[in-house]
Amino acid sequence: MATNKNQEREAREARNRLKQYNARQTVHTTQTKRRKRDNVIAIAAVLVVAAAATFFQVSYFTAGPGAPVPSPTASAPVAENVGDVPSPALSENRTWTGTLTLNDVALSIELDGAAAPQGVASFVNDVQTGYLTGKTCHRLVDAPGSAQLIQCGSIDGVGGSDPEYSFGPVENAAANDLYTTGTIALARQADNGDSQGHQFFITFGDSTFPSDSAGGYTVIGKVTAGLDGLTKITSAGATTNEDGSTPPVIATTITAVTIK
Repeated sequence: MATNKNQEREAREARNRLKQYNARQTVHTTQTKRRKRDNVIAIAAVLVVAAAATFFQVSYFTAGPGAPVPSPTASAPVAENVGDVPSPALSENRTWTGTLTLNDVALSIELDGAAAPQGVASFVNDVQTGYLTGKTCHRLVDAPGSAQLIQCGSIDGVGGSDPEYSFGPVENAAANDLYTTGTIALARQADNGDSQGHQFFITFGDSTFPSDSAGGYTVIGKVTAGLDGLTKITSAGATTNEDGSTPPVIATTITAVTIK
């Protein structure tokens, strides 16, 4: 009888040990699965945040050539003109002349309405409605032999585009992606030829901007005189901010603009 009782006790203890072992294994398996799940969620969250940050930077800073991956307000590519975009007929398919003054630097300009009727019509309309006067030049790039430009016309003064005004497609892009000194062209978002608007840039040195899926940049005209005076602004260089923007050190404003 004693032997049977000992055997029964040992059997119970063995069963208890097995239950405890199985319980520990269950806990271990559950914890392992939870850690894997938490790791997957954490990685996914990091990827979402990184993607969102990249999207914001690209959409905000790539309104123009040579921008860091990083011009203007986030928006999906559009398939047609948005807002009160003037008819290309406003360009009259002719040459326009005028003066664009940045701070106290007067630049004589010439616009080619025959080569870029929609782009020129937009610029002329911006002059006639007074949109451009008082707007800042928010971006300066000075990399001789690569890209030298000053960009102006942002609606908010720091690079944002007007969400209620955009048009396309690209017209009169520079041959061989070379935008010679004094070129006046329209800024736009990368790979989006329908994102042109109020912003434009002037090259103060020969610049090469590779075409993307939307093509090149719409050349609306050129500076015919006064470009040397711009060196007082460009020679001071640009400030590189944490967000990737590069405003000129010397705050620059469109103080006057005429066209006829």
